[in-house]
Amino acid sequence: MFRGDSAPPKGGIPPATKFNNWYLEVCEGRQVWHYVTDELTKIQKERFELTASPYHVGLPKFATPEESGSPFYKVPSQSHSYEEVLRKGVSFFGKLQTKDGHWAGDYGTQLLLYKKQPICEPFKLEILRYLFNVQNEDGGWGLHIESTSTMFGSVLNYISARLLGLTVEDKLLHKAKCWIQSHGNGSSCLASPQWGKVYLAILNIISWDAVNSLIPELILLPEIFPFHIKGMWSYARTVYMPMTYLYGIRFQVAEDDLIRQLRTELLPSSLADYASIQWSVYRNIVAEEDLYTPHTRLLKYAFKFFNAYEYIAPSFLRRRALARLYEVGVRKESEFTKYICIGPVNKVLNTLVTWIVEGPESVAFQKHLERLPDYLWMGTDGMKMNGTNGSQLWDTAFMVQALMENSKNREEYRDIFSLANDFLDISQIRVNHPEHWKYYRDETKGGWPFSTRDVGWLVADTTGEGLKASLLVKRHGYSLTPLDDSRLFDALNILLLMQNSTGGYATCEKTRGSKLFEYLNASEVFGDIMIDYDYVECTSSALQALVTFHEHYPTHRKQEVLKAVERATAFILKSQHQDGSFEGMWGICFTYGTWFALDGLASVGLYYENNSAVRKACKFLLSRQMMDGGWGESFLSCVRRTYVNHKASQIINTAWAVLALLGAHYPQKEPIKRGIDLLKQRQLLNGDWPQESICGVFNKNCMINYSNFKNIFPIWALARFTERYPQESPL
Repeated sequence: MFRGDSAPPKGGIPPATKFNNWYLEVCEGRQVWHYVTDELTKIQKERFELTASPYHVGLPKFATPEESGSPFYKVPSQSHSYEEVLRKGVSFFGKLQTKDGHWAGDYGTQLLLYKKQPICEPFKLEILRYLFNVQNEDGGWGLHIESTSTMFGSVLNYISARLLGLTVEDKLLHKAKCWIQSHGNGSSCLASPQWGKVYLAILNIISWDAVNSLIPELILLPEIFPFHIKGMWSYARTVYMPMTYLYGIRFQVAEDDLIRQLRTELLPSSLADYASIQWSVYRNIVAEEDLYTPHTRLLKYAFKFFNAYEYIAPSFLRRRALARLYEVGVRKESEFTKYICIGPVNKVLNTLVTWIVEGPESVAFQKHLERLPDYLWMGTDGMKMNGTNGSQLWDTAFMVQALMENSKNREEYRDIFSLANDFLDISQIRVNHPEHWKYYRDETKGGWPFSTRDVGWLVADTTGEGLKASLLVKRHGYSLTPLDDSRLFDALNILLLMQNSTGGYATCEKTRGSKLFEYLNASEVFGDIMIDYDYVECTSSALQALVTFHEHYPTHRKQEVLKAVERATAFILKSQHQDGSFEGMWGICFTYGTWFALDGLASVGLYYENNSAVRKACKFLLSRQMMDGGWGESFLSCVRRTYVNHKASQIINTAWAVLALLGAHYPQKEPIKRGIDLLKQRQLLNGDWPQESICGVFNKNCMINYSNFKNIFPIWALARFTERYPQESPL
């Protein structure tokens, strides 16, 4: 079903534009790319990231011999000591810190997030270049860049290319069409999973009758109802509300020549007469390449009821339901996130619904258009849609902690710390959204987001990491403007509020719905999306932050903090698998989860020498070390929920494993040193590390890229190692 260990770059399609015309602009975390053909003005030079921009677009890869002296020119490193490797790594990555203090980066995800709207020529060309750079050899596209082809990815990316002006005669597009027509057991695009069918219906390629009812009226049920939408995971409900609105009004774009052509190209050739297609027979057909979460018996019965209900749905109830969906899922979600929205899927849907309801000239719609560029990232392989508007806070908080680990060199990084503190400052959410409880939102004041303050959604683990980083900068006096006590107290309050009764932490909110909700997961391609579950990573981040806070403020809410620490520790210990591992849900996978778990346990004094669970986890990690000294875990671990070796060791997996063993105070130096040696060997002359396989995941089945992890975590591992073994020399 998946390739698993493919090299990241699949295509070698050359640049479609001049790379030295691309410039990244940042402001309080916001990242927007510009294509400038004229000489830069003084204002542009002040606004643009003149050092980072050429690196992110991959300019050195296409450098002329005259340009090979660039600080980003890539050849193997000749560093001779661990200290030198660390210094070079920090020196290089420090140059990429933006003017506002964060590290910008590629957070590319699903291959299905492009939109139909006017777009300037350079952006269009680079989007097309990206699509064909990541196209599989068989002509299709996967759910992400390392999966085999799926109907979902292939159909939506085919449509994207057609909307951007390519014709079916294009060789690569024709290959994609052949893949679509030859899969789905004769149903071709009609074998798309639920979300794919929704997009096809919106685009008027298929009828809404091919989509199982999304029953808008469910939002009108009492909130105590066990399957009320309020109980859903934030990311799921914010997608399903605008999606359900569009289903409720049966919105479709106007039919034109392109739509008619797409019908001919994508629908089965056996269905030549569009008007006579029996759409309902395709509602539950899903291509085998796509199906990850089959319909449960409960969901099958529910869909039978929902579909029957559509024939008798009272119009007055439908109007009330649609009004509520728009108010909660579109209008307030847009306002609370400054029109960025929680992610790109609901961003595009909310923009469309706003256009329908408010009109193309409305202020709300124009604000949505202004924020669409926030999701577009220009990378070495072309322009893509990011999985959120970035990972700015997450990466910055990690980098601060990484540099703090090496006490010998900390003073050299004072400027980096100061600038990063400025970003931590501007990124903290300072308010609760007005009447948030009416719109299924919790308190936010004091939390940190995954990306930027404007997005308005806090996350438990990013709040934990943001609080830790802020406390460390304040403790060591590396900023003239550290966060004041009241701000840190607000962050603590959020962490205390967000802890579940299990002792664990979920993502954006406390867990609301029952696990029974998962029986109604209709996505067909994602796992565990219906409610917000407890996660080892979120719990560990919160636990470490609580411990760090208590060290700084030992009397502030002392009993509450100590109780929360005790419960979080118990949750992590309870989450350990029989083989000693901890499963990660946001990174790949058991290596990632085990690192988080061991660092969390270390924060409360549980180490290899005094705790059997820690010893068991270390034994697990050591059993997975590869012959070259590194660790390599495939994304298939996330899909199958059991450890799957990558065909080659990976820099990021190796750094996580090394950090975990060092954090656990594993007593034998040799296996740790072998991992550090691999990080040293892989470093490039300029201090960078090469991009390897994908390292992030969400909902079990969709992978995501964190381009900054290849720098942050080797630096962190080297800093921790040189602090523990300052006199150690390379093998």
